[in-house]
Amino acid sequence: MKKSSLKISIGAFSDKGIKYRNEDFLGAKIPEGAALLHKGITVGIADGMSGSDAGHEASHCCIVSFLNDYYSTPDSWSVKKAGQKILSATNSWLYSQGQLRYESAKGMVSTLSLMVFKSTTAHIFHIGDSRIYRLRHGELEQITRDHRVWVSKEKNYLNRAMGIEPRLEVDYKTLPLEKGDVFFMSTDGVHDFITEKQLINTLQTDTDLDSIANSLVQQASDNNSDDNLSCQLVRIDELPLAKEDEVLRQYENLPFPPLLEAGMILDGYKIEAELHASNRTQIYRAFDTHTQQQVILKTPSVLFEDDTHYIEHFLHEEWAGKRINNENVLTILESNREKTCLYYVTEYLGAETLRDWIDAHPKPAIKDVRAIIEQIAKGLRAFHKMEMLHQDLKPENIMLDAQGIVKIIDFGSVKIAGIAELSPIENQSDENVLGTLNYTAPEYHLGQRGTVKSDLFSLGVITYEMINGVLPFGGDMPEKPNKINLAKMRYVPSFQNNTMVPAWIDGALKRATHITPQTRYEELSEFLYDLNTPNPLYLKHGNTAPLMERNPVGFWKMLTALSVLLNIVLLYFNSIP
Repeated sequence: MKKSSLKISIGAFSDKGIKYRNEDFLGAKIPEGAALLHKGITVGIADGMSGSDAGHEASHCCIVSFLNDYYSTPDSWSVKKAGQKILSATNSWLYSQGQLRYESAKGMVSTLSLMVFKSTTAHIFHIGDSRIYRLRHGELEQITRDHRVWVSKEKNYLNRAMGIEPRLEVDYKTLPLEKGDVFFMSTDGVHDFITEKQLINTLQTDTDLDSIANSLVQQASDNNSDDNLSCQLVRIDELPLAKEDEVLRQYENLPFPPLLEAGMILDGYKIEAELHASNRTQIYRAFDTHTQQQVILKTPSVLFEDDTHYIEHFLHEEWAGKRINNENVLTILESNREKTCLYYVTEYLGAETLRDWIDAHPKPAIKDVRAIIEQIAKGLRAFHKMEMLHQDLKPENIMLDAQGIVKIIDFGSVKIAGIAELSPIENQSDENVLGTLNYTAPEYHLGQRGTVKSDLFSLGVITYEMINGVLPFGGDMPEKPNKINLAKMRYVPSFQNNTMVPAWIDGALKRATHITPQTRYEELSEFLYDLNTPNPLYLKHGNTAPLMERNPVGFWKMLTALSVLLNIVLLYFNSIP
């Protein structure tokens, strides 16, 4: 059966009306191939503000910059992040140009309403008083709100628009799509001069969308519109299947590889040894006979041959890894050779895991721990920059080579924001926790979505373990963490395990590993700074635990000394006549 993809029909019409110049601008872009899947279709309308010195240039810039720049953002980014980055940059440019060229806050100002259709979801960005309506099953709904303040019945003004202020505040929302949905986008020269009844009747006309757009503009003109008149219509003709993914489509018919043994050759890779095997994957050291280099082959387990969810995660490991280029992240190798089965190839490290390093360094110097943690953080930042979460950071998934270079490995649990959007909104739910119990952030166990703070928690646990040799909560996480038993967990101060740890470093560790994500650091950089620089807040509080807890041996020695001293004093006073 042929798989459906996202298909829409577009119609538009724009006219200057009674004005001497048309300061409205509209546009759309329908890409093909991977861009259609990972980025979607973009449609927008803008209205240069009346009284603005360069309203036409502003509206043109808003539409053209978004339609062009959006497709240059990483595929791993969510629509929201990509859109907000572009709009923020565009707003800054409009505002600065307005100040420089026209010395006015109204130099280059425009309203803007945008829609990105990705998979089965509509993403809406909106600022100003242009509008977006949706017609579904004969019912019309305005899905944007006007950013206009009415001072009196006759007087009003735009309080939010592109280019009017240096700081941008844009409305963003998402809507699930249905086949047959019709979206109507317009400037105020149209929707202010046409009734809802006229609009519904015209939108349901059995004719092409360009003709409908022309008719709506004409009706607004006939109703004495005093502004530019522009509208754009979008009809949803076909929707893709849920979670349809180009990566899956490309490799879904490939078989699982057989159990590989030393000496076997697979697509030019000569197997040298099996390095690791679990019930989920096998990892082999191999020699690439094409490039004459040692490499690593990772293959899926045949136990999951019929598990599409497992196959999806395995394929997304390669997809994610190929989009990260960072010294502290394992490199997944590109190859133009055709695969005969499911696997992917990475660089060969020949290194030890961080678990091996921890076992070999039970009492490491703080500076050595910092050097490793800083490299791990650099690798994590590379994930976060691409709007990915690693979600399974642990000592076994970090490697150190002979030169001291640290690399994060294993992308099996990576959450990719842009890929997650390929699921329809109503079907999105938190998946089973994929990480490792003792290093996985508590919020995952409570069914909450992960954030950068979730990876930070894992990094904090690793740092604590490197310094203290144990986990931060006195033992393993509960086997089935829930709200009740997580609330009972108590952080164990570092001095109970390693008396050489300064109070300010322990303060940083406590905050990074806090059970509640809101209490953790906002950014990795904050945690690293507090690991290197004494935070006065943690110096002030210091170690508030009783001496008996901080140093039991010292406590009993002091108690014994006080007892001896007390006995001497008593003997002295008793000997006085």
